[in-house]
Amino acid sequence: MMFREIIFLLSLGLTVLALCLFVNHFLPLLLNLEVLPRGSFGWPLVGETLRFLSPHASRTLGDFLEEHISKYGKVFKSHLFFSPTIVSCDLELNHFILQNEEKLFQCCYPKPIHGILGKSSMIVVVGETHRRLRNQALALANITRSRTSYVTDIERIALQLMDSWKHKERIVFCEEVRKFAFSVIVKQVLGLSMQEAESAKILEDFLTFMKGLISFPLYIPGTSYARAVQARARISLTVQAIIKERRKNGFDSNKIGDFLDVLLSTNSLSDEEKVSFVLDSLLGGYETTSLLIAMAVYFLGQCPPALNQVKLEHQYIRANLQEAGQDMSLEEFKKMEFTQCVIHEALRCGNIVKFVHRKALSNVRFKEYVIPSGWQVLPIFSAVHLDPSSHADAQMFNPWRWEGQTQIISKSFTPFGGGARLCPGFELAKVEAAIFLHHFVLNYRWRADGEDIPMAYPYVEFPRGMPILINPI
Repeated sequence: MMFREIIFLLSLGLTVLALCLFVNHFLPLLLNLEVLPRGSFGWPLVGETLRFLSPHASRTLGDFLEEHISKYGKVFKSHLFFSPTIVSCDLELNHFILQNEEKLFQCCYPKPIHGILGKSSMIVVVGETHRRLRNQALALANITRSRTSYVTDIERIALQLMDSWKHKERIVFCEEVRKFAFSVIVKQVLGLSMQEAESAKILEDFLTFMKGLISFPLYIPGTSYARAVQARARISLTVQAIIKERRKNGFDSNKIGDFLDVLLSTNSLSDEEKVSFVLDSLLGGYETTSLLIAMAVYFLGQCPPALNQVKLEHQYIRANLQEAGQDMSLEEFKKMEFTQCVIHEALRCGNIVKFVHRKALSNVRFKEYVIPSGWQVLPIFSAVHLDPSSHADAQMFNPWRWEGQTQIISKSFTPFGGGARLCPGFELAKVEAAIFLHHFVLNYRWRADGEDIPMAYPYVEFPRGMPILINPI
């Protein structure tokens, strides 16, 4: 009897597996064959995911996309992240997807991402919840920029960090600039300095969290993913304790000091959403901003004419400030016109965000194609950024291409996303990067210590951390 039961269970398991393979892999091939883009589904279940995720230089498309575009065109079908997928390397379709958020398409990140970011994260929530959180984020960004101490805090933290390099000949730049970005965002969000115990505790857990965010999503005790989920829980407890302490000390809604004060003054968010909001702010202000600065320095180091022009611009700004006896302000940021061109070109060439996850809410017709309801859709931003038909000499780092352009975010340039999910803090990231570059180019000469290029895994990282040799001016 026991043997028969085992055989039955094995047969049932194989039947279920075969059914899953059919539904997940073969059934999509039988649907809408006459209107689907060409493409390949690869292996059952896994599909072409492993090839899609193969590391490559971030200023290239990588072998997978180059081969598929050459074979099938800029829009093709595939099977990625356990789902039938339409991959778009087409400018018009990417724009169409971003502009039809919550109408025809919806944010749809893989479930493991939800597990690590939390169900209330603005990155993964959809619909009215996302609109409510994003409106709060926009309000926070505007309040931050209006504070007189905003630029002062960034300058002070940048100068403190650079002062610590005076007796060093070599630094690992990515590590150093992450210290800077984390110090700034912790100050802006929680009003903490890096010398306070809570900051050190949050940083330790946040580093664990970041390692797990880009790891294989398997929750087994001891894995990077499991440690990251646990680290997020600890960060949540720390933030909750800070909130509790601030309320205990008598929070005054008329005296707004940091992000957390603004969050505490609103009744539109639950405490869980407020904690997730803090984590999202730390994530955006830490990783994206630090990578942006690293990219700018990396590309400037390879383009002496651009570096010289940046130096001249900042020498002029410093001379004017000294003559007027004034401190740096947002008005000076507006005068950093060529520096902003450098930032935009570093974003275009570096492709910090390569693609985003969406799904079709219904059958969507675009030109001669139909995107089936429920299918995953991946608009590839880097494909448009590196397309010669959108950007002349696309492989060249050429910041002068942005001179005189008033509207930067466009169909052909989406480093911060677009549509209803355009990053609410992208202007803050640019201000922070520009002020850091102001002091860096005026205080240090540098050159690369060996070869190290930004790689897409698909997250972007300098494998060696971008070591540089420095010399104080």
